Amino acid sequence: MEPRAAKTTAATAATATVADEWIDKFLLHLATDRAASLHTQRNYRSTLNEFYRWHEQERRQAPAWRDLQRDDFRAYLRFLGRRKLGRAATQLRFSALRTFYKFLIRRAVVETMPVRNIVLPRLEKRLPRFLTAAQMLDLLKAPLQKPTPDPADPRERARTRAGRPVEPGVPERDVAILETIYSCGLRISELTGLLVQDIQPEEQLVRVRGKGRKERLVPIGAPALEAIRKYWQTLPTPPSSADPVFLRSRKSLQPISSRTLQVRLKQHLATAGLDPQLTPHKLRHSYATHLLNAGADLRSVQELLGHAHLVTTQVYTHVTTDRLKRVYEEAHPRARRETRKR
Repeated sequence: MEPRAAKTTAATAATATVADEWIDKFLLHLATDRAASLHTQRNYRSTLNEFYRWHEQERRQAPAWRDLQRDDFRAYLRFLGRRKLGRAATQLRFSALRTFYKFLIRRAVVETMPVRNIVLPRLEKRLPRFLTAAQMLDLLKAPLQKPTPDPADPRERARTRAGRPVEPGVPERDVAILETIYSCGLRISELTGLLVQDIQPEEQLVRVRGKGRKERLVPIGAPALEAIRKYWQTLPTPPSSADPVFLRSRKSLQPISSRTLQVRLKQHLATAGLDPQLTPHKLRHSYATHLLNAGADLRSVQELLGHAHLVTTQVYTHVTTDRLKRVYEEAHPRARRETRKR
C-alpha cells in the first residue's frame, strides 16, 4: 500500500463511528441541549472515536469510562506525540475529552476526571492575521469583478477557462456576506444561521445566535444593510421572515453552507490580489483589530465578538500595542533617541 493510501486508511479507521452508549448520549447532548455547531460536533465525535479506537488497539478492549486512570490518558498523549500531532490539535483533543468527562460526572457515571492536570504541550503564541482597512475595501469589491482563478487549483482554472457562468445574484450575495461579516464580526456558523427576522434595519441591529445558544445584539452598518437589500432584490421572490438571510442558490431556501462560503472567499481573495489561504475567521480578526485601532475598549469588543472570557479577546491587544509602540517611536523625539541607543 502506498504511504498516502495507508495514511488515509489509518485516518478513516481512527474516526470511524464506534458503538458506545455514552459517546452517543454526549453527542446528542451537544446537538440538542448545547446547540453546538456542526463543526464542534464533528470535532468531538472524531476525538472520542479516535480515543476509543486507540484504546481498543492498545488495551485490547473498549474503554470503560469509569475505570480509566490518568496514566491511560498520558499514554494517549504519548501516542499523539508519536504521530507528530500539532500542539493545537493535541490541546483540542484533550479539551473535548475534558468536556466529555464533565458530562459523565453530571450524569453520575463517574466521580472524578482522570484527564485533569495532564501536562500538555504549550501553544505557541501567534498573533491573529488580519487584513488592513484598505485590503478589506479591495476584498469587498472583488465579487463584482472578473474572478481570478487560484493558480494552485487546476479545477478552478479549468472552470474559468470554460467560461462557466455565475448564477445571477451570486456576486450580490457574496458582497452582502463579506459586508456582513466585516460589519458585525460574525463567526461563519453565526452568519449561516442568520434569519431574515434577525435583522432590524431601522435600529441597525442584528440578533446573533452564538455558541451554546447565547444570543447577542450586534450593530450592523448601513453599507451591509444596503448590500443585503440589493442581494434580496436579485431573488425571484422576497424572502420571508423565517428564511435564511443568505441562500445556497436562487432555487433553494437552504442557507449557504460553510464550505461554499470558504470556496467563494478563496476566489475573491485571489481576485483582490490577497492571500487566498486566509480563512473567513480572519475577517472576524480584521473586524476586532480595526475596532481596537480606532479606539474601542476591550470590554466592548469582547461583547461584540460574543467571547465568554476577556482573555480570548486580549490576543488582539498585542496587535494594537505593537501599533502604538511604532507610532510612539516614530512620533516622539525622545523615543527616537532611546531607540538609537538600543
